[in-house]
Formats: sequence, C-alpha cells, structure tokens
Amino acid sequence: MSEDGTGLLTIGELARATGLSVRTIRYWSDEGALPPVARSAGGYRLYDAGSVARLELVRTLRELGLGLDDVRRVLAGETTVAQVAAAHVAALDAQIRALKVTRAVLSTVARRGSTAEETTLMNKLARLSTAERRRIIEDFMAEIFEGIDTADPDIRTRLRFAAANLPDDPGPEQVDAWVELAELIQDPAFRATMRGMIEFNAADRGPDVPSGSSLWFMSRLVVLAGDALREGVAPDSPRAGDVLRELVGDADPAAVLERLAATTNLRLARYRELSAIVNGLEPPSAHREELGWVVAALEVRVDR
Repeated sequence: MSEDGTGLLTIGELARATGLSVRTIRYWSDEGALPPVARSAGGYRLYDAGSVARLELVRTLRELGLGLDDVRRVLAGETTVAQVAAAHVAALDAQIRALKVTRAVLSTVARRGSTAEETTLMNKLARLSTAERRRIIEDFMAEIFEGIDTADPDIRTRLRFAAANLPDDPGPEQVDAWVELAELIQDPAFRATMRGMIEFNAADRGPDVPSGSSLWFMSRLVVLAGDALREGVAPDSPRAGDVLRELVGDADPAAVLERLAATTNLRLARYRELSAIVNGLEPPSAHREELGWVVAALEVRVDR
C-alpha cells in the first residue's frame, strides 16, 4: 500500500504489485477497464485493493484473447465471464476452421507447384459456403442424368452421397480432396465420361429391373473373378469362358467390354477415392485385379 496513509496505490505502485507495466495499466485505465477510485492532490490516479483484483481479471481475460469491449462488459456486469467465453470459443472455432483451410490450400499449392491462377482457384473452391458447394454438386448431377429416366436410382443416390459437402470441421486431407473433387466434377471431359456410364446403365435396364442391380453385378464380378484368380484360371482358358457365362450369360463380349471400360475409368476411380476422403471414409477398393481378369477374358473372346 502507499505510504501516505490513504491505503491507495499509484499506478507505479500498482505496477510493482502486479508485475504489469505502467504503460499497460495506464492504457487499460484510459480505455475504461480500470477506472481510478480517486486522484491525488497532484491529479495522479489512485487505486485500491479492489483495483488489484480487477486488474488481475483484466489481465486474465486479455491473455485469453478477449477484446477490451468484452472486458468492460464483464466488469460492468452486463454479461458473465462464462457467456463471453462461450462466444469467444465459437469465434476461435471459426478461426481454426479458416486456418485449416488456409493450411490445406498452401500444402496443396506446395505439393502441386501451382501457378498463381491455380492457387486463386483452389482458394476459392476451398472457401465456398455450404450452399455454394451444394450448387456445384447439384449442377453436376443434373448434367450427367439429364433426360435419362431409366438409369438405376441407386447410382444417383450413391453419386450424390459420394460428392457430399465438406464437414464443418474438416481436416487438411479433406479440404485437399474437396478441392480436387470440385475441379474434377466441373471438368467437361469428366462429366462426359460420367454421362456415358449412366447411359450404358440405362440402356441395360428394363422397366422391371430392381434398384441396385448394377451394384449387384459388380459385386458378382468381384466374387467370380476373385475365385478365378485364386484358382489360377487363365483368362484364355475354357474355364474362363464358363466364368464369363456365369457372369454375363450370352451377352456380346464386345458390348460387355465397352460397358466395363465406361465404369472402370481411372478418373472415375479417383472420384470414388476423393469422395471417400471428403466423407471421412476409407477409400474403396478399385478391385483392379478382378476387373483386369474379366477384361482380359472378354478381350480374348472379342478377338476370336
């Protein structure tokens, strides 16, 4: 306490008592966060024991990142520390999400060696709002399905889920995957490839074919071809012909080969992989060995 018998402290004495600088205390006092309780005969600001406790609270709130406006509101009783803390947590969460996006974009730029134009595009794609991302997805879905009413509805459902929105709290890998996915689904060449796949599916379906049959066919292909691979069945052997008949019946091998080419496109496989990352799932197996075996077996029959 001061030695003048009043029990009050000057700014200098308050600074020594708290370890804060005179300049900081004076600034907070000027801003209304720490008003003096009195002034000396010479006009100097004086503070009491309550000021010390108030100053410690100001310091704590400032160290936690709260602005002086919020500090003044707490000290004036207009809000509570808990209420201000909750609002500050929400603001920090938003900043953290923004920083994650920034980090992901910069990491992608560094990895790709991107140009200034590519960097600008990636940054815009990464920072799209939920509604803007949804518009990109819906535009993609509308174009590849336009006028095709007989395609398997299960395909539409799976594709829309695959291109799901970026989570509210994405990791860097998810942001990176979303940027690449958004670039991919806006590429006219990829859209043409996807539409070709949908058209093949629609051409193969009759009015009574149940939803999900195309998924069933691929599952059947993986099982039969997987068994053939494990048994060492060569694609040009008579046994391979039996496996193909079990899979596709009497269908023209050339037509089946064309349809498989449409569904096993490398960019389509990348679409599935990126979609899984965006959704926080394990990337699906491309079953390249099984598909390769079937394609090889079909090619043998087409060439005969």
